[in-house]
Amino acid sequence: MKSLLDKVYDPEEFRKNGHMLVDLMADCLNDNLSRKKDKVINYIPPDTNYERWSHLAFENPAAFFTEVMNNSIQLQHPRYLGHQVTVPAPMAALAGFEGMMLNSGGAIYEMSAASSTLEKLVIDQLKGFFGLDEGDGIITSGGTLANLTALICARNVKAPEDVWNEGQKEKYAFMVSEEAHYCIDRAVRVMGWGDDGVIKIPVDDQYRMRVELLPSYHADAKNKGITVLGVVGSAPTTSTGIYDDLQAIGTYCSDHNIWFHIDAAHGGPAVFSEKYKHLMDGCNMADSITVDAHKMMMTPSLTTMLFFKNSKDSYRTFAQKAQYLWSASDEEWFNYGKRTMECTKIMLSTRVYALMSIYGMEIFGAYVDRCYDLGRKFAEIISADSMFELAVTPQSNIVCFRIKGENTDETNALNRRIRQILLEDGSFYIVQTMLKEKVYLRVSIMNPFTDTSDVEALLKRIGELLDK
Repeated sequence: MKSLLDKVYDPEEFRKNGHMLVDLMADCLNDNLSRKKDKVINYIPPDTNYERWSHLAFENPAAFFTEVMNNSIQLQHPRYLGHQVTVPAPMAALAGFEGMMLNSGGAIYEMSAASSTLEKLVIDQLKGFFGLDEGDGIITSGGTLANLTALICARNVKAPEDVWNEGQKEKYAFMVSEEAHYCIDRAVRVMGWGDDGVIKIPVDDQYRMRVELLPSYHADAKNKGITVLGVVGSAPTTSTGIYDDLQAIGTYCSDHNIWFHIDAAHGGPAVFSEKYKHLMDGCNMADSITVDAHKMMMTPSLTTMLFFKNSKDSYRTFAQKAQYLWSASDEEWFNYGKRTMECTKIMLSTRVYALMSIYGMEIFGAYVDRCYDLGRKFAEIISADSMFELAVTPQSNIVCFRIKGENTDETNALNRRIRQILLEDGSFYIVQTMLKEKVYLRVSIMNPFTDTSDVEALLKRIGELLDK
């Protein structure tokens, strides 16, 4: 008689349930892409959902997996227009599934030969698109962690003291756009720099960093006894999808011998597009670049690449010894535990490599073009409708618009209410953002099968709600 453990690890049970799950998810993908599903989200208030799950029981694995799918947002639905989370390509998802089952510890090569080797191969094959003919990099778990890693490295390289070994005695800061992602502020605070560690540079009417203000803010910090170690450019900002002038920022950093980091978590893959790669002009000047493959490269979360212009910088972030893991102190590209925050790394490289090797590099440009093109088309549709106004002409697949109104407070309340109704209705999923004290409805076109009819239907649905 089989023990419980024998049953848990039974290969035939795994085969049967695996086939069942893939069938369920393939049917779900088909129903979404064909728009057979009429809702993107079946919204249930958190406390209600907790209570509901507390009383659920499942007769078999199929019932459990089905309930999870039904209680989850449907990213594959063309009317998902919400947060910057990609629709994973099935091949990349399968690579992720294989990685979860193999569960190799990616900190050291002997535990993860395939994953570690492919990590270097992915970085080496992609870095040239960012103008980094030399350089190196890592793949890590998310943009927040990648940005933190880059800023720690910048501190270790540019600070006039050995902070890593001796602790910090001076005050340091990075200059960032006031529209930069909040994880930059969080990273600086994790390093213990407090309010003074983030110097926020105002943006212009297009929500780009005002690079001409860098000298005055830099000088002011110096007068306060703060050493500015670098500047973080956004490519693009999260709220508006607008790219900073990377060329100008890079020139300033080069002239002042400070670190230039680009948070290109969302928009870095524009480099793969002939049509949109100009948005990343100047990225070759960066000392480090963060790129989320789980935003605009069709891989499951979390899969983030961090590129370094100088190969040696990739080894300067974490300089610890762990004798039970490795015996040499040399720069070993294959032992990634020396270069990442994670002491256990899941298999991330295979997700990206699967797409590169099977479909070719052009798949990434095709995805960017499809999503960015529709962002611009949607903006044209909005501009032609007297009911709405744009926050700014979009450069990417992020579009911010609002219902017009004379009174700001009342109009803000109206836009918030419309967004909440859409959430509870579930036929579309969009989010909202605040720009210069105005609430905007915010769309991120992440599904390559979203088309003009979908965004037109969104505006029509909003109009219907206003008439009620």
